[in-house]
Amino acid sequence: MEVTGIISALIVGIVIGVLGRLVVPGRQSIPIWLTIVIGIIAAFVGTAIAAVLGVADTGGIDWIELAIQVALAAGGVVAAVKVYDRRQIR
Repeated sequence: MEVTGIISALIVGIVIGVLGRLVVPGRQSIPIWLTIVIGIIAAFVGTAIAAVLGVADTGGIDWIELAIQVALAAGGVVAAVKVYDRRQIR
């Protein structure tokens, strides 16, 4: 993977993290850096899942892959909020 590929993956991960956070209702009490990390992980895992399902490379925008990534990011945000809130109470 080239440097441009890594940079574009990071940018896509940031966007995915923000979209995942927007999908989750209510206020999330996690830092933005954690949202970005969740988005980057969700982007990589979502791409792998889309590749296994055979929907990673389609003509135009890969809407199914994007939906998988955002769903994973939303789930990651919900899990992080639960863990982060529990950590703050103690």
